[in-house]
Parts: sequence; structure tokens; C-alpha cells
Amino acid sequence: MTYKILVSDSLSEKGIKILKDEKDFEVTVNTKLTPEELKKEIKKYDALVVRSATKATAEIIESADNLKVIGRAGVGVDNVDVESATKKGIVVMNTPGGNTLSTAEQTIAMILALSRKTPQAYCSMKSGKWDRKSFMGTELNGKVLGIVGFGRIGKEVAKRMSAFGMEIVAYDPFASSDSANILSVRIVDDLNEIWNNADFITIHTPLTEETKYLFNKNTFPKLKNGVRIINCARGGIINEKDLCEALASGKVAGAALDVFENEPLDADSPLLKYENLILTPHLGASTEEAQENVAIDVAKQIVDMLKNGDIKNAVNFPSISPEELSRIKPYLGLSEKLGALLANLEKGRYTEINIEYFGEICDLNTMPLTTAIVQGLLRPILKDTVNCVNALSIAKERGIKITETKTKELKDFAHLISVVVKIEKGKEISISGTLFGLNDIRVVRINGFHVDASPEGHMLICENIDKPGFVGSIGTLLGANNINIASMTLGRKQKGEKALVVFNIDNPISPTLLEKIKKLEQIIDAMVIKL
Repeated sequence: MTYKILVSDSLSEKGIKILKDEKDFEVTVNTKLTPEELKKEIKKYDALVVRSATKATAEIIESADNLKVIGRAGVGVDNVDVESATKKGIVVMNTPGGNTLSTAEQTIAMILALSRKTPQAYCSMKSGKWDRKSFMGTELNGKVLGIVGFGRIGKEVAKRMSAFGMEIVAYDPFASSDSANILSVRIVDDLNEIWNNADFITIHTPLTEETKYLFNKNTFPKLKNGVRIINCARGGIINEKDLCEALASGKVAGAALDVFENEPLDADSPLLKYENLILTPHLGASTEEAQENVAIDVAKQIVDMLKNGDIKNAVNFPSISPEELSRIKPYLGLSEKLGALLANLEKGRYTEINIEYFGEICDLNTMPLTTAIVQGLLRPILKDTVNCVNALSIAKERGIKITETKTKELKDFAHLISVVVKIEKGKEISISGTLFGLNDIRVVRINGFHVDASPEGHMLICENIDKPGFVGSIGTLLGANNINIASMTLGRKQKGEKALVVFNIDNPISPTLLEKIKKLEQIIDAMVIKL
């Protein structure tokens, strides 16, 4: 069988050679296709290789009659509609780790340039001036570097900047103190410790709902006067308008941005007006080595999948043989849903994940299920940087201990998955789920409460005192806001004490309505979840 491969973005020749060396591969390189042309062209291909320029939209994916895999030479897959690809049965692969060092080095270059005003001095020299007074810098030795996001890149930055005599302080919901101590990095639980003490702040976190505009008009006043900020992660984490105001006021002495909310940056962007702002055009992964690494990685992954059925670094599919997959596939959705629910039940720094498999499921290869649980738990924060291949290694990097046990005997269900997550400072959350049919996922216990809930769509979970009239009061509030209840399940441990109610609802609940629900007399806590 001949496989047709389309490379639609510039890719290192070493990666292209790997594909072309396969006798059964017919490789086409065309980096000038318009979206409409790609929509027509994609119909005949088995694999699509992209970097960041090509936008694999839902419309293009829907036109892909034979497409089996989309390979992204890089980490982020925000230019690929992963949901559409999943529905179509197309595997989406990325290459995590290929540009870790290049991005870390770009960050360090930005820190140094920011501290010594090197780009500004260069421009002054090029204009024929010899002006030393205008470019007084600041030394890094003895300064505090705050790292927001302590994953692969954050750790590589920490390793190198400690050599400059900087004190490193890091914040990451998943990083443990033990993993940081090896690097002489102090992990903090509260971002305010970084806001109040850091002379330099560098960002290494994905763009999520929680990190969107993390730096804004409310954040900047909390920062140390004269702070310097570096962002080589994702645009949108910093509110650019608010940054301009902070730069103008002097609250922020300088900033260095490699990423922007809208790329490419508009020629009339206000950011271009500030002399104390260093801008580069998203160069984090722009080294010869990084581009070769990601090209080689993605090419090898596509060869392995198409020729051998081996799936690696997939963001929407488990790395498992086709034979094993057919047996465990019904449980993968259950596993990821359990992890995602746990992530919503309690935010914090996870230290342990204890997973128990009961009944018939014990005869299966449960490692992909464990991976799916961890992926579901970490994804709300880490987004597409965590997948079914790297979830366990990311957990290990953050010092999260994972245990897995199996018990064949089970009375209540044919099979059951139970997960207990321990959080620093003694907190603990738990959940159990099963399948009532191949596609009928049910949550049967939450934090010790027996329930029968479907983990899908919009959910409202309330912990309350078990008193008459509680359900009616919530129903009245939801009805007044035109929110229909699709299903409801209640659980309690003892009459008149704490109880739990889970609603599946047809529409989202606004923050204002949630606050009204929380103020109900019997309510202990309430949360909304979208799965």
C-alpha cells in the first residue's frame, strides 16, 4: 500500500528525507497552499505535516477523506482543530520536548537583553551615536527571578539562571517542593510571593482560562516597583494594553515579549511605541537544532504509525497497539472523565494519585487508562502540552506519585475505577466510575457520597446540609434563569448531615447565578463544570 504524505509548511530537510526514504511513501511538499486549495488537495492524502502556518480547520479536516494522521512539528496544536480530527478518527501528533532548550535559551537571551538594554544600545549605535548614559543596566547577581510555570522549559531556565547568582522562586500548581529543591529553587503556593518579591518574572505556562490575562491592571500594582517581565510562552497571558500602561508609569521597568495575543503583530500596535519594551517575532523554537529535532521527531512518528501501527505523542489518542486498543477503548473515555472531574473538584498541588481497578477490568492492560486519568487531571491547567504519551512523565517531573492496584473481586459492579488524589496540606479528593454499557459512563461515588451521575456537558455540583426544601430552592433559581435540569442525583452519608447533589443542566450557569446558589441557606459549596 502506498501512503500519500503532504508537507504544507517549511520543514527541515532531514525530516523530509526520513519520509521520502520510505518506499511506500509518496511525499509532496507544497508550502504555498491557500485554505481553499488545501481543502481540495487534502482529500487524497493519508498524512498531513504542519508547523504553525497551516491552519487545519474543522472545514479542512471534514474534507479529508483518507487522512489518518496530522503531525505537528512543534508543541502547541492550537492551529489544528483537534476535536474535529478526533471525531473524524484522525490522530493528531505533536513533538513535545523538541524545542525545550531553544525556548529556554531565548528566554535567557531576553533576560540578559532586558537587564542591559542591549537592543536599544545597538539601535543607538547603528544611528551613529555613542551614548553610554542612556543605557545604564542592572546586574542579575543577587536579584530574584520569579518563574511562573515550572515545567520542562521553566526548569531549564532555572538551571542556567542560578549560575548568574539569581535567587529562583517558582510557582506551579503541579510542581512539588522535592523536585525543585534539587535545583535550589523555592516553590511557592501563592503567586503573591512572586508578585511581591521578584525583580524579574518569566512566564512558562500554557494559555488557559486560568492564565488568560494573568498579568493585567489588577496584577501590575501588586508587583515590585521596577520589575522586568519576560514572556516566551504564549500570547494572551499578558494583557498588552495594561502592560503598556504599566510601562508608561514606570511600575514595570521593562518587558521582553516573544509572543503576542495576535500574531503577526500589527504595524500600528501600541507595543511598538515603548523604548523599554523588547519585541521579537516568536523566535522561541527558531533554532536550526530545534527545527531539525521537531522535523525528525514528527517524521519518525508518522512512519511508525502508518507502517507499524505504533502511536506516539498523540494528543487525542492512546499510544497502544490496535489489538489492545479495541479491548480497552470503552474504558478510556471513563478514565479521562474521572480525571477531568477531579481536576474541577479541587485545585491545588497534587502529591499523590492512587488508582484502583476492580473486577473484569483487571484482566486488561490498564496503563493507558492510568495515563488517561492523569491526562484528564492535568489537562485543565496544562492544555495541549499534556497528552496520553507524556502525562505520566509530566506528573513525575512535578513530583506526583502515582500508584495503581488491582482487585478482581467486586460485588456491586462488573468493573469499577476508583481514584484518590492527595493534595499538599492534607487535602484529599476521590471519585469512582463504571460503565453501564459500552458508551454509558457513570460516576458512582464522589468524595465518599454515593451518586449516579453522567459526566458530560454542563454540570452543577453542590455540597449541602441534608434538609427538606433544598432541591426546590435550587430548582426555583435555575428555572427563573431559564436553565433546564436534564438529570439529577443525590447522595448522603447520614440523614440530616452533609449531602451531595449533582445536576446535569442544558445551559451554562453564570458567575452571578452561581454566587446566588452559594448563598442558599443549606449550601456548603457549589461549583459548575463543563465536560
